[in-house]
Amino acid sequence: MQREITDYTKVNETFGKKILLQKLSNPLVLVFLALVALFISVVVYKLGIIGAGGIIVIIIGLPALAGIVAYPKFGITVLIVVSFFINYVSEFLPEQVPIGTLLDAITYLLILGFFIKQKSENNWSYFKNPISVLIIIWLAYNMVEVANPAASSVLAWVYTVRTVGFIMLMYFVFVYHIRTVGFIKYLLKLWLLLDVIAAISAFQQENFGFLPFEKKWLYSDPLRVGLLFINGHMRKFGIFSDPVTFSYNMVIGSLLCIALMMTNITIRKKIILGCIAMFFLTVMLYSGTRAAYVLLPASLVILAVLNFNRKVLIGTLIAGFMLAVLIVMPTSNPSIKRFQTAFSPSDDPSYNVRAENQKKIKPFILSHPIGGGLGSVGVWGRRFAPNSMLAKFPPDSGYVRVAVEMGWIGLILFCTLFFVVLKNGINFFFLIKNPRLKNYCMAMILVIFAFNIGNFPQQAIVQYPSNIIFYLSIAIIVACRRLDLEEQQTLMDGDKTTLTEMN
Repeated sequence: MQREITDYTKVNETFGKKILLQKLSNPLVLVFLALVALFISVVVYKLGIIGAGGIIVIIIGLPALAGIVAYPKFGITVLIVVSFFINYVSEFLPEQVPIGTLLDAITYLLILGFFIKQKSENNWSYFKNPISVLIIIWLAYNMVEVANPAASSVLAWVYTVRTVGFIMLMYFVFVYHIRTVGFIKYLLKLWLLLDVIAAISAFQQENFGFLPFEKKWLYSDPLRVGLLFINGHMRKFGIFSDPVTFSYNMVIGSLLCIALMMTNITIRKKIILGCIAMFFLTVMLYSGTRAAYVLLPASLVILAVLNFNRKVLIGTLIAGFMLAVLIVMPTSNPSIKRFQTAFSPSDDPSYNVRAENQKKIKPFILSHPIGGGLGSVGVWGRRFAPNSMLAKFPPDSGYVRVAVEMGWIGLILFCTLFFVVLKNGINFFFLIKNPRLKNYCMAMILVIFAFNIGNFPQQAIVQYPSNIIFYLSIAIIVACRRLDLEEQQTLMDGDKTTLTEMN
């Protein structure tokens, strides 16, 4: 139906064209821009950088927030990108800027968009699997911890559950919105691109020195310098918050490259992926994180088991031989020396200290089945209950932290979650028919297995972006199986239609 043309419409169109054509020569436009400039100047003059940040939020933030709710793929992209850069950006922003709440806001908006979408579609079939059930149980257990009678502070629970509990809801958001193979491919490309940026940042820090704002942030805390400066060498961390998070993400990025090299792609792309994997592993050594060195060989064993054939067997043997040479070869390189000590933990003083700490805390774990409360150890424990015993305990291991904060019941649930994810992931790998989806599933199994191993000596999935990547990996496994089933069903329906037409 055509729009009815009235005198009012003609006036509006004439006014709009006049502004569009005359641009800055139109008096109304000039007055409007002058008022906007005056307003911005006053706000920045009165509030300084906080006011400038507020203006940016209004101009860019509000449309972006609306886009996150209305366009979930855009929102997921923003979440992943921000999770990679949030710690890096915080290095040159004033401490009073609440940059951490940005990820919370994106998370809540994605959850809001999920429920708005579900209100119209009302399709919960995507989540009918054992993995979703275990994640719901684990999330519920995290919520119940707020009433833990042994907890020293409720505020510690509030601050911790943001990055430990609510982030788990992203699994449901990811599963729901990953509906095409193309979107999975896009997410993996984005993931690798961000890892490349992080690797370049660490390469710059190692070979060209820290940037001025990086150096200022690093040396602003003597304790931070003491932790990172080891044997005359400053450990590197790229765009991440610490060397452990950086090194784990580099290993996981290299595993992703190795898995993607096994797809049916051109030789040129395989060479590029191989070079990126080598680059990741090289800069990973700059972190000085011994725990990360074990992840690659351990994960390659799983890769060899999942793809047992002549080529993989030969490749595994070659990689194992090269690793053995690297472990025993004499060297003066401090990074390689630190790498070699990872395979003799009994000779590592820091490992022995951690083992002694775990031995001391064992009676507490056994006597507290639901633990001492979420957030009772670490940063939030020291902030909200500084005089408690647990606030002074260095958990180191992710599993030990779960056992201390959530008890041996929580540890059993947590390990069960890992087991169910890996078990179902391996089953899905052998059931999936589509070669590309099969490969994506295998890549995510390697990533989750690496997190599983890495969570023993360090806390692998509590920092950004590792916690986001962990639940994204689980969601991709579930989505791969679902997409493959849909594809198989489409092929079966097509065959039935063909037979019907022939008859």
